Amino acid sequence: MSQRTKPPFRADQVGSLLRTGPVKQARTQRLAGEITPMDLQAVEDAEIRALVRKQESIGLQAVTDGEFRRSWWHYDFLSHLEGVELVSVAQGLQFKGTETKAEGLHVHGPIDFSPEHPMIGHFKFLKSVATAVPKMTIPSPTALHFRGGRQAIEKSVYPEMEPFFEDLGNAYTKAVRAFGEAGCATTTSARCCATAATIPTSCCTSTPTW
Repeated sequence: MSQRTKPPFRADQVGSLLRTGPVKQARTQRLAGEITPMDLQAVEDAEIRALVRKQESIGLQAVTDGEFRRSWWHYDFLSHLEGVELVSVAQGLQFKGTETKAEGLHVHGPIDFSPEHPMIGHFKFLKSVATAVPKMTIPSPTALHFRGGRQAIEKSVYPEMEPFFEDLGNAYTKAVRAFGEAGCATTTSARCCATAATIPTSCCTSTPTW
């Protein structure tokens, strides 16, 4: 059987990998105000370079940044959509005997995708240090509605849910296209409680059905 040279590859990964000690330490120091955002970024850059080399050394044809720049696998992407913000909530989520940070999402305005979304820059760095195919994983659109439900969506902005889902779908179309224009050949849309789908960005020259 010949080896595929274009994504999707036969062996693939979502790409959310365990954060290394230096990344965790730098995050702790940043929260305590002991280092600057640029200091944190320098640590992340170095650890992502090493991670990419590791993935390439074991033969993976598509590599990720391990999501080393994220605090959440889903909230970091979603909270940077226009009209969405990260907020404090009463209680965190229970996960394997521990409780996550008490944070959630709040839809306070019309949803859209901005070309200034920070993860476009994250991908561009990954592409600059990878010789294998660089890929990004983003949460599926349903993750925005799944956690908070209707109560997390301002009724003054979306009195009915149909426009919400339409705007969300359009925002994701723009997002996948923006990754493609940045050189991302494959994007995985993932949810922990559902099957992940790997989408060649060339498929999104028109509006996808999410």
